[in-house]
Amino acid sequence: MTATGADREAAGPTTRGYWWWGRRRSVALDVGLASLSALECALEGVVFAGETGLPVPFGVLFGLAAGSVLLVRRRWPIAVVLVSIATTPAEMGFLMAIVGLYTLAASDVPRRITVVLTGMSLVGTFIVTYVRLRQSVAEGADFGPGDWYVPLVSLFMSLGLTTPPLLFGLYIGARRRLMESLRERADSLERELSLLADRAEERAEWARTEERTRIAREMHDVVAHRVSLMVVHAAALQAVAPKDPAKAVRNAALVGDMGRQALTELREMLGVLRSGDTWSAPPAGRVPLAAVGRAAAAAAAAAVEDGPRLDEVESLVAQSREAGMTVELSVQGELRPYTPEVEQTAYRVVQEALTNVHKHAAGAKTWVRLAHRGAEVAMQVENGPSDGGAADAGLPSGGNGLVGMRERVLGLGGVFVSGPTDAGGFRVSAVLPAEPGA
Repeated sequence: MTATGADREAAGPTTRGYWWWGRRRSVALDVGLASLSALECALEGVVFAGETGLPVPFGVLFGLAAGSVLLVRRRWPIAVVLVSIATTPAEMGFLMAIVGLYTLAASDVPRRITVVLTGMSLVGTFIVTYVRLRQSVAEGADFGPGDWYVPLVSLFMSLGLTTPPLLFGLYIGARRRLMESLRERADSLERELSLLADRAEERAEWARTEERTRIAREMHDVVAHRVSLMVVHAAALQAVAPKDPAKAVRNAALVGDMGRQALTELREMLGVLRSGDTWSAPPAGRVPLAAVGRAAAAAAAAAVEDGPRLDEVESLVAQSREAGMTVELSVQGELRPYTPEVEQTAYRVVQEALTNVHKHAAGAKTWVRLAHRGAEVAMQVENGPSDGGAADAGLPSGGNGLVGMRERVLGLGGVFVSGPTDAGGFRVSAVLPAEPGA
């Protein structure tokens, strides 16, 4: 049977590239069979030479040459069968005929050729057996069987010499092809599994990256806004403390409240992240995709459910007013609940836009507009030019605010536009497709 490279290495040294054999034991087997066949044909050649009146050495050499053809049975099985058919009248090469038919049936030779050669071998064996048996019956005067005896016995003998090697060769050939097909399917499945494993690792890495991005975005939204307001109030506190102690006390209280709110939101977020620890990661190696997916899904779902809502925008605007910003809020349409993802995204867009005003346009007048329009909700935050007389709080900017807002909005299939206005200010607009939620 055909062996894989691993099987051949396990079988020991090979003769790969040496004529048509793939293994040493195949060489030994064919040489042994050819030697036995040559010896058989040489002995039968002596009898053939005596019956035909030819020189005995000629009969021996003819038998040796004919029997040695079995050496090439793997390479040219048709030639072996043809030689066995040709030597059938000389009553030699029985081993060659049996092994040749087996090799022919087990090989990849077209079935029509196998049938034709098998039929020729059957007919030749039947004729020779019939002639010899009829002569034997004629010579035996005391034995007088019926007319059916010679053809029937000849048929049985010819079938007995032809059918078993043919059927066994067909079985071995079918089994060999089945094993090769199974081996190819196993190799293909192994390649597919390897490809799936690589894709699973890529998806796991993508899931981890997406989760890190989401966490960074949430941290930015929570920390940036609260800390920006705290810095603004601290700057105001520093400015008014010598002149108006009462206002300084109020500003200090606001700074404390905002700090506590920021800490509360951070603790909630860290609690959400810890809720993903119900699965145990392996100590080393690759993280299973299912575990990453469960942790990411749990953290994302909990964060969305516990996130802010659109009805908190008014308090968000009030906090900016308390920080000294001149901001107006207008709402068009009836405020109604949406899905948590939409409400949280809309809130974060307004929050981040107000934070940017605190950072980049101190003292600028700001307008916040919300519009509820059937199957969508729109929001716009626009500020005028910065007041040159207002003190700059010196807030740092990482340049990720607009990127985060755009990612949030586009992730829900919405539209996001931002840019400067003709009046010297800045405008942030977003529209979210939103089916009303429970």
